[in-house]
Amino acid sequence: MIRAALAGNPNCGKTTLFNKLTGSSQRVGNWPGVTIDRKEGRIKGADAILVDLPGIYSLSPYSPEEIVSRDFLLDESPDVIVNIVDATNMERNLYLTSQILDVGIPTVVALNMMDAVRKDGGEIDTVKLSSALGCRVVGMSALKGEGIEELIAAITEAAASGKVPEPLRLSEAAEASASRISEVLRGKVPDGQIRWYSVKALERDPLALERTGDLEGEILHIVEEMEREMDDDSDSVVASDRYSAVSRAAASSTGKRGASKGRTTSDRIDRIVTDRWLGLPIFAGVMFLVYYISISTIGSWGTDWMNDVFFGEWIIPGMRAWLEGASVDPVLTAFIVDGLIAGFGAVIGFLPQMLVLFVLLVILEDCGYMARIAFVMDRVFRRFGLSGKSFIPVLIGTGCGVPGIMASRTIESERDRRITAMTTTFIPCSAKLPVIALIAGALFGGSALVALASYLVGIAAILMSGIILKKWKSLAGAPSEFIMELPAYHMPGAVTVFRSTLEKTWAFVRKAGTFILLACGLVWFLSTFSWNMVLVEDVNTSMLADMGRALSWMFVPLGWGGDWQFTVGTLTGLLAKENVVGTFGVLFGFSEVSEAGEEIWTMVAAMLTPIAGFSFLLFNLLCAPCFAAIGAMRRELGTWKATGAAVLYQCGLAYAVSLIVFQIGSLAIYGTFGVWTAVSLAVAALLVYLVVSNDPFRMSARRSGEVAC
Repeated sequence: MIRAALAGNPNCGKTTLFNKLTGSSQRVGNWPGVTIDRKEGRIKGADAILVDLPGIYSLSPYSPEEIVSRDFLLDESPDVIVNIVDATNMERNLYLTSQILDVGIPTVVALNMMDAVRKDGGEIDTVKLSSALGCRVVGMSALKGEGIEELIAAITEAAASGKVPEPLRLSEAAEASASRISEVLRGKVPDGQIRWYSVKALERDPLALERTGDLEGEILHIVEEMEREMDDDSDSVVASDRYSAVSRAAASSTGKRGASKGRTTSDRIDRIVTDRWLGLPIFAGVMFLVYYISISTIGSWGTDWMNDVFFGEWIIPGMRAWLEGASVDPVLTAFIVDGLIAGFGAVIGFLPQMLVLFVLLVILEDCGYMARIAFVMDRVFRRFGLSGKSFIPVLIGTGCGVPGIMASRTIESERDRRITAMTTTFIPCSAKLPVIALIAGALFGGSALVALASYLVGIAAILMSGIILKKWKSLAGAPSEFIMELPAYHMPGAVTVFRSTLEKTWAFVRKAGTFILLACGLVWFLSTFSWNMVLVEDVNTSMLADMGRALSWMFVPLGWGGDWQFTVGTLTGLLAKENVVGTFGVLFGFSEVSEAGEEIWTMVAAMLTPIAGFSFLLFNLLCAPCFAAIGAMRRELGTWKATGAAVLYQCGLAYAVSLIVFQIGSLAIYGTFGVWTAVSLAVAALLVYLVVSNDPFRMSARRSGEVAC
């Protein structure tokens, strides 16, 4: 069976082509050691498996995606490489092609978006381009399904022939140096990869040099000689030569109509939507519309029906009646209905909102607008060590943290993706709104400023965390360069939208049906039994209540640890943040409370001062999110160790912020000063230091020590 690899730049139509070629035979997992999606599927009409490599701009080791792609090509040696190229931006895309041709594997170039080229008055001669590149070139349109059969035939033919394309020639000096390095490497690396290792070593590629072993010194001597001759860095020389070669190849295949007649439609739209002043308001309007449709109207109608009718009137009453009719033990009935089904329903009830949200976001991404959003927001987020793409998950997180965290996988940089997944839930989601309403109503007269302050604190926590976390060893480094092609606008493909939405939705359902189900059962058990395994009539005598009392001392410095009920509310909030208000209702003797908890406002006001209540609110907004979001975080971070570190950071920051607010607030309002006031001032100073210091964790010293060793 033929094994083919699909490689190309981001936003070149690679996902659409992969879906067209493989149909429903896809398998999705992760590449070993990283959280990057690995997709493969059987090509329709051919005895071939297609592996979808991450979207990359080069095969240099600048990102995890590039390392994954080059390691697959070099170590697993597929039978053929399918290099998809955006025909509307051919020269930029052919830079990756020039590197692929060096790998020594049969290659087919899929020249995508030919329909857009023709529409803009362009003309590309695929025969001439094939001659210039030394491999088969197939003109096509993945979106419209044009050229798919020809491409499949070309893949089969290339794999059968085993013909390796000739690499694009570099300058005379670079070619001479590469030839000398090839002689040094002969017999040390696979014969078919000598060209690859020679050129990459000439570029001072660290991973390539690492594989040359004790030959590195001899190779670097050759590199240094060329650099003196050319009076330039070797990597700059090679990059310039590659661009010159692909420019010649593009020019040879582009006819008189190759250039667009004036500005394209995409150019004219981009003059408005990416404008320095208009870009942000337009983006705000678009995302407000997305949020309004998915969260407040169509999605909300579906969620209300799921919660009130599907679960509230059909599933839960029906299952309870069936179990009681079957004479099932009342305790087991309560566990199944009140613990598992009710808990599962509380999470899965958000499915309609997420479904609508996913559809709209996939449409925005597929039509090309999402790339513009990232470009516009990069100007802001880059100042805080994050990519512009980090804003999208944050925005989605205002509805629900789960899809917000899942949206972080659209970020190419692994470091930025991990930081975004760790910080997205700082923004208040819809499940936290009841907690905000409770504190605002009970202690601040229902002031809308409480909600405004909550969102501002969330945004500040995200931006501050972006600065701090970028300074930690595993996440350290300058913000990744924001390099993104702005693809031509086009109508989204219905199949692509459906498949992408289905993948995202199924991932959420799978999470809710496993991890969340177990968590629901555990919370029910702890709140239903005492330590001697006796059913309790009063939740105050349950194991959960005792756990709350045992942990309450931790929150005394925050102003609300004196009453264990608030600790228990915080614990049950791990299941779902809206559970905080419902838990208070049960603990305060109410069988049911409204969403904002008006019934318990008086009791809350009697137990907390306004500053203590605000401290409680901030802790629950910033600490570990619900189990569903933690599960989504585990999926994006890859390991429970990394997830645990993220949760620890979230809880630590929440504790620090709440401590500062309560202690310094109490000092300013009531004039109280104690040991914890001094501690809070020290913590505030530490946070300022972490933000302003260039190297707060002494990473430079550690790296120097490692080098010295």
